[in-house]
Amino acid sequence: MNANQKLWNENQQKLRILFDAEKYPKAIDLLSRQHATLHSGKIARPKLWSYEDDIFEDADESVLRTVPKNYEHSIAWIIFHIARIEDVTMNMLVAGTSQIFELEDWGKHMKARVKHTGNAMDDDDVEKFSKRVDMDELRAYRLSVGKRTRSIIKNIKPHQLERKVQLARIEQILSEKVVLNDALEIVEYWSKRTVSELFLMPATRHNFLHLNKAMRIKEKLSR
Repeated sequence: MNANQKLWNENQQKLRILFDAEKYPKAIDLLSRQHATLHSGKIARPKLWSYEDDIFEDADESVLRTVPKNYEHSIAWIIFHIARIEDVTMNMLVAGTSQIFELEDWGKHMKARVKHTGNAMDDDDVEKFSKRVDMDELRAYRLSVGKRTRSIIKNIKPHQLERKVQLARIEQILSEKVVLNDALEIVEYWSKRTVSELFLMPATRHNFLHLNKAMRIKEKLSR
């Protein structure tokens, strides 16, 4: 673990404590920084580390699209998956709005025939997706999702942070089939969370964990 990853982990623990202590202005400021570092430098504040940029730096197409031996996913799939999860949870569950994916027709832009979150995809489908997806559009989609999340964070009110996810919003996710039937346990998990807990996981921690996997894939394929 490098210094940036270590600092991110330390700050995430501080963020959880701030939420628990109901120190919301400080929590929102730290949340904003934690989220920014996991996205492109086009989102991050000046001189703030960008984990996504680190992964894509000097990584050619084959590295991004390959599923290494003994691995389940490619970097391309990981970026799609974390963007879809953030899109669904932040927009549908927290804000109560439509997905960026549907509003801006990102499936067409990315040439992705997958509309769900990517959970429970079989190996063949992961391979096909990884070869087909437009990488520039995929990163543009994640950037759009990240910007929208930052707007949600900026405008959230303290009394909304401990609100439980509304049942109607869970039902909307189910009706739109944004999660495959074989992965519905994640919807059950979301249904038990508060808004602040969704900011902690998946909007930040989930992204970080998957970007760690993406970096390991890059390092393995770049040797």
